[in-house]
Amino acid sequence: MITVLVISIIVILIVLALSVLTIGKGYSYKHTVDPVEPLPEDEGKKEEPEK
Repeated sequence: MITVLVISIIVILIVLALSVLTIGKGYSYKHTVDPVEPLPEDEGKKEEPEK
């Protein structure tokens, strides 16, 4: 019975450690956003001469 308890505690500690490491890596990841390119239909509107 004690063997099962010890093995269970070890498994719980391993899962907890892996969870903390994964969350830490997720928060330290630097997210980037690509710049937005103008749509082709917007370019035509800018080039039209005003009347």
